[in-house]
Amino acid sequence: MTGHTVSTDSAAEHVTRYLDHLTVERGAAANTVSSYRRDLGRYADYLGARGIDSLAEVTENDVREFLVQLRRGDPDTGSAPLADSSIARTLVAVRGFHKFAAAEGVVEADVAHAVRPPRPARRLPKSLPVDEVLAILESAGAPDHPRALRDRALLELLYSCGARISEATALDVDDIDATTRAVRLCGKGGKERVVPVGGPAIDALEAYLVRGRPALASRANPALFLNARGGRLSRQSAWQVLADAAARAGLDKAVSPHTLRHSFATHLLDGGADVRVVQELLGHASVTTTQVYTLVTVNTMREVYATAHPRAR
Repeated sequence: MTGHTVSTDSAAEHVTRYLDHLTVERGAAANTVSSYRRDLGRYADYLGARGIDSLAEVTENDVREFLVQLRRGDPDTGSAPLADSSIARTLVAVRGFHKFAAAEGVVEADVAHAVRPPRPARRLPKSLPVDEVLAILESAGAPDHPRALRDRALLELLYSCGARISEATALDVDDIDATTRAVRLCGKGGKERVVPVGGPAIDALEAYLVRGRPALASRANPALFLNARGGRLSRQSAWQVLADAAARAGLDKAVSPHTLRHSFATHLLDGGADVRVVQELLGHASVTTTQVYTLVTVNTMREVYATAHPRAR
């Protein structure tokens, strides 16, 4: 079909023609056609519910509103919200459908060509309140056991300087400077940074180096944190150290080494630290990466304001 003759057929009828086109002319796989049928069937139902009988009536805003509905779900039909990946897949089908309709002269313009998938919701890092972090640190194990001394030193260090778990397990003994209370970390891309370490972490490290590490060091090894065989502690084992401590502390939530890193950043910002200082401490290449933590503190401020200010409501 050529020219600009506008069809009065329903959207559902045009969907059927498009699926036939995919099957016969494009040779699309059966799974692909089935997926398109499901997505475009949902789209045709949406248009019908809005009282849009002809494809010529559809606007770019209608397409955008369809994506919004997919994200929030539809209580009237019992449709659950779709994941961002599913929404993006559906948009591919809808855009292909509208492109086909315009090319066939069914409509005068492709109203979906400029529509992009909605931005994924920004996930806020999960951090722990200070008292829960302290409970984890106190639950590292018996203070006189070599591995318990190691575990306490490891967890204190992770929280004290916001190190990634890979950075902590890569540390050598010489990377710790107890005199200046600093640690040299090797981050992503081999970029080094020197980060201050708090007093409790330094005390835990010195206790481990004096009373714990010698009992674990069965052979010469520069690594700071050693396993029971005298080798470098692995990331997986370090992760388990934290999981065990969190369980002993009675926390009924998933806690990872990154949780301590997130808590480090959030607690600094809550205490008034500048975001660019936190950026340097975390080893982020861009302050934009660090600014996600400011969203956490803004949410905290809102909660405090809502409960504490007499005129907040």
